[in-house]
Amino acid sequence: MSPRPATETTQGPHGPGLVAAGFPADAVRDRARRGTAALFPPGESYGRTLFGAARPGAAAPGTDLLDELRLVPPVFMPRRLEKLIDLAREPLHHDVHLATAVGALRSPLPAYLSAFGSTQVASADLGTAASRQAGRLGLPMVIGENVIPVNGYGRLGTPPSGDPGRSLLGRVRAYLDELPDGTGGIAVQQSTEDADAEVWNLVYSDPSARPLLDTGRLAFELKVGQGAKPGLGGMTVLDRAAAARVAEQYAVDDVLGGDGRVLRCSSPGTFTEEILRQQIRLMRNNFPRARVWVKLHPGRDIGEAAAVAWAAGADAVTVDGAEGGTGWAPLGFLDGVGLPLGECLRRVGPPAGALLASGRMWEGTRAAKALALGATAVGLGRAALLAVEEDPEQGLVRLVEALALELRLLVSALGKYRADALAHEDLWAPGAALPSPAAALAAPLGDRP
Repeated sequence: MSPRPATETTQGPHGPGLVAAGFPADAVRDRARRGTAALFPPGESYGRTLFGAARPGAAAPGTDLLDELRLVPPVFMPRRLEKLIDLAREPLHHDVHLATAVGALRSPLPAYLSAFGSTQVASADLGTAASRQAGRLGLPMVIGENVIPVNGYGRLGTPPSGDPGRSLLGRVRAYLDELPDGTGGIAVQQSTEDADAEVWNLVYSDPSARPLLDTGRLAFELKVGQGAKPGLGGMTVLDRAAAARVAEQYAVDDVLGGDGRVLRCSSPGTFTEEILRQQIRLMRNNFPRARVWVKLHPGRDIGEAAAVAWAAGADAVTVDGAEGGTGWAPLGFLDGVGLPLGECLRRVGPPAGALLASGRMWEGTRAAKALALGATAVGLGRAALLAVEEDPEQGLVRLVEALALELRLLVSALGKYRADALAHEDLWAPGAALPSPAAALAAPLGDRP
């Protein structure tokens, strides 16, 4: 097992910021501040610096499949010729079409805001600020598990946090206040404890959700697992007073050293093939106007699980790689449990429906590689929270604008003009075989001439 990556501590605009172990937080913050300008070397270096490969901070070989893959443009580009004929001029990266249906929700680019649940980071103002900016962008957004049991629903009484803006409806209202017509949407995640709180029933029947239902922009996501701790439920750290309030709903363990804080554990839920099928059928029957999403942890049978979900009628399957996660998890799980996202995508193979991928997403090259491996869209988790902390009004907007420009540059360089046109042929990796019906692609890519 490789050594645990060093923790990158960053400075936020008002002092010490969020800490993200093994994550390029400084680069994300730079994009949140400077937007598309951060995609290029400093302007003052032009004319004085010779640029080449192996820049400081580039991904080291041997980390995961997505890092090892390279995007490889061809010399001959028939699709560029087709676009030239269509436009009656030479095409540029501005002509790349990024708009995508993300699990039946429309998005201006193949990206969405990943699930933020009841963890302290997202329960603070960052969750609401991220909702506002995602709405402004028209990005689909997932509201994570356990928000209602911990922070309240936001309609009846005062949530335990004392701030209605941190409740589930607080996030929904912040999103809808900024959302343009015809794009975006919200997926509400439900865990075992959420099911006990009847989260989906509350949202489906609430007048606040009517604008989403009436326009086909509400989804419910069944959480089977998550990348940071495969096979376990959600975990948060609470003080003893807060733990006492939720002790009837959650398991509470005094295992953190007796400093007044305790571990709150959610049930991971129990699934077999038939249970998953029946859960999806129940969702479609009970909430016919809502889209159905299923989130899977990076298990060894993830290809089989995704196929079962699509066959049962899921509109989207989210694959959360072992690199993913914004919440609390045992260190052993972070370092050594679960498949990396690239391997998950290999095992799923050609998807039978919308495939959403999350796990250390923040920039265009990693996103483009995931799209070429079959993903429909990629989820922004830690990167979104870091960007919003850096600038609560525009940080996520700038980060996404940079991502969109980088994707346009990459897709155009590959001689294509739609994000969904990316495929295995656009990838190369020494000795790594990728699943493909084409015989030429069945061999290790690095072994081909």
